[in-house]
Amino acid sequence: MHRLLQALPELPPERRREAALRYLQRPKRNFDDAECEAMISRVLAVLTEPRFAPLFSPGSRAEIAIVGRVGRHAVSGQVDRLVVTGKAVLIADYKTNRPAPRSLSEVPDAYIRQLALYCAVLVQLYPDRAVQAALVWTETMELMEIPGARLDAALADLTSP
Repeated sequence: MHRLLQALPELPPERRREAALRYLQRPKRNFDDAECEAMISRVLAVLTEPRFAPLFSPGSRAEIAIVGRVGRHAVSGQVDRLVVTGKAVLIADYKTNRPAPRSLSEVPDAYIRQLALYCAVLVQLYPDRAVQAALVWTETMELMEIPGARLDAALADLTSP
């Protein structure tokens, strides 16, 4: 699923289903037709989620290094997906938890802190744009937006003396 989320946005929307099917039907994948169709449907639903559709549009980028400093914290990591638009910076990180969290309250704090630090670095680079973050759970192919207030609280906890 991670690989499909990485590669499919590079293709025109009309070619994504066919490319995903070819990838999933390769030898050694061992998925039956129903499994392939279910995975493809879930991936395509994430790619067209209206709130984060720009994240998977042409011009967005996969596997982007994030490096900077936030207070006393050196930040070095990699975001799975990033796009900079005229008004916002959107990022997504893919997570493989099984079972995937069903609500924001079930998300491990470490994931929220990680995204908070990435967003804080990006705010320094793009001070005139809103920065939004989401997690994509690869097991369920659900996109979970992390509210700015939750990111701000995590950052405040990290940077307080």
